[in-house]
Amino acid sequence: MFTAKLTKNQLVALICLTLAVVTAALYGPITHHDFINFDDDDYITSNSHVQAGLTGAGVIWAFQTGAAANWHPLTWLSHMLDCQLYGLSPGGHHSTNLIFHIVNTLLLFLWLRQITGALWRSAFVAALFAWHPLHVESVAWAAERKDVLSTFFWMLSLIAYTRYARESKVQSPKSKVFYGWSLLAFACGLMSKPMVVTLPFVLLLLDFWPLERFSRPTIPRLLLEKLPFFALAAAGSTVTYLIQKSSGAVWSAGALPFHARVANALLAYVRYLSKTFWPADLAIIYPYPKHWPIMAVMGAALLLAIWSGLFLWHARQNPYLPAGWFWFLGTLIPAIGLVQVGSQSMADRYTYLSGIGLFILIVWGLNDFLIIHPQRRKLAMLIGGLTLAGCLVCTRIQLNHWQNSIKLLRHTIEVTTGNYVACNFLGRALDEAGKNDESLPCYEESVRIESRYPQAQYNLGMAWLNRGWTKKACDPLAAAVRLVPGDAGARYYFGLALMDDGRLDDAMVQFNEALRLNPNLAEAQGKLAMILIKQGKTAEAIPHFAAIVRLFPNDAEARFNLGLALLENHQPADAAVQFSEELRLTPDATKAHYRLAQALQQQNQLTDAVRHYREALRLTPEFPEAKNALDQILSSRPNLKAEP
Repeated sequence: MFTAKLTKNQLVALICLTLAVVTAALYGPITHHDFINFDDDDYITSNSHVQAGLTGAGVIWAFQTGAAANWHPLTWLSHMLDCQLYGLSPGGHHSTNLIFHIVNTLLLFLWLRQITGALWRSAFVAALFAWHPLHVESVAWAAERKDVLSTFFWMLSLIAYTRYARESKVQSPKSKVFYGWSLLAFACGLMSKPMVVTLPFVLLLLDFWPLERFSRPTIPRLLLEKLPFFALAAAGSTVTYLIQKSSGAVWSAGALPFHARVANALLAYVRYLSKTFWPADLAIIYPYPKHWPIMAVMGAALLLAIWSGLFLWHARQNPYLPAGWFWFLGTLIPAIGLVQVGSQSMADRYTYLSGIGLFILIVWGLNDFLIIHPQRRKLAMLIGGLTLAGCLVCTRIQLNHWQNSIKLLRHTIEVTTGNYVACNFLGRALDEAGKNDESLPCYEESVRIESRYPQAQYNLGMAWLNRGWTKKACDPLAAAVRLVPGDAGARYYFGLALMDDGRLDDAMVQFNEALRLNPNLAEAQGKLAMILIKQGKTAEAIPHFAAIVRLFPNDAEARFNLGLALLENHQPADAAVQFSEELRLTPDATKAHYRLAQALQQQNQLTDAVRHYREALRLTPEFPEAKNALDQILSSRPNLKAEP
């Protein structure tokens, strides 16, 4: 009754308003959530380029960097803009994700209605997309801006392509404009997240259904018109692979053989399907298993083959079946693990795009079922309503786990097994919260589960080192260095543990290697200089102290240490320069006055030496060394007593 009184445009506007309001209310709590310690630090909280906001230097960095093992300059720029607007207030960053999610939902609805003419089916697919709990990760995780941003450009590209296809049918000159817009939006999507490389294949699926452009004579033309899209996809794939490989994100064949990756990919598809229909035990990271049972792998392969065959068999009568199914299979290929990036076996965020294909398949299939069995319409409507209500409830429950790092990671450990990555990051979160006693068992458990995980070995070693257990710290830090030999920081702290344990020669090896990897590591320069001083090699220590001064010319302590080494190496003139610079930075430094006086005395500049001895005693009256030195000078040069 109510809908009959509305025009089509009014009904569309009402659906859009409902989708937007319900989605905003559902995800509203994320505006009060914290950043988490998993990737948010790389993207925002520990990234000085992003925190500086939108600057010329920042824009150049965004287009040149391969940070976070990806090339996605538009994602970096969006984070910079957030920092410009909100600073480091997490609510602002999460709000931007939510806005993009709402816009993506509306674009999906409007595009589906445009391309199919089906109002309520399009609305139902959009509601599933907006409210499904598998999509919580993409929206509630600030670092997953790349998901919602790339999908925004994906939808714009599909909308423009749909207009292009329709305009080209009537040979309208506007078709070229829409083609250009589609290609531009695709390029922007690639610069937001490279997972959208599959868009050219999806465009071919749309040509099959619902655009119905497929016929034997037109197939070569359809392929030819996609060439610019395929060229962009190939370029994006190549850049991404090279960056991820150079950053160490791509697992080597030795670490993960191809047959193991194929097995995981087959089972991941089935697990994604399972979690789409029954979204239980969702986690921020699903650990990679040591092996999959062969029968489970064969069963998954058989299941996927049967479904693919059935959908192809019914392609003529129900073309949405293969279109939706192969949308799901195809868009997951970049993230399914055939080229393994990271340690996860699957991830909820990868369904943000791929799930659309499944939702289309399900909703259009249900519609055809109702056409055949109209008497079951009420039952179908009830099931549909319960499905959406279930999504709303499950999503709200899942959102509660994303309040902070500790809550999220504890939930992840509860619903997964052998999750060494979650154990490690939970330990870090507990450390950051000042709960150091609780963090140590987390690191130990992570190392117990996977001894080849360098981050956990490093964090365990640091936990022992910070507690003063030097001997215990050496083994995990040695393991971290062995696993990642190019990590200058790990080598520095391993050297520190060795130094505290009295193994000075071994410590020097680590400090020297750390400096080879990072010549600007001032801490390693300082520790190496200290060891050389202990060994009586003052002359060899001086270049290391000098390197620190070059790096930090306004560091008073660095100036003092260099001056002291120069003084002990019988270079009083050079030492005096350093002590004078220290006093310029900290005029009331008693020891600097005393040491400068010594350097001046050795150069026979007694008047100035007396002045600095007196200043040291004025600042610290109980300074026997300065008093004795002053008395000695005055006893030999009585004429200096009267001088101020």
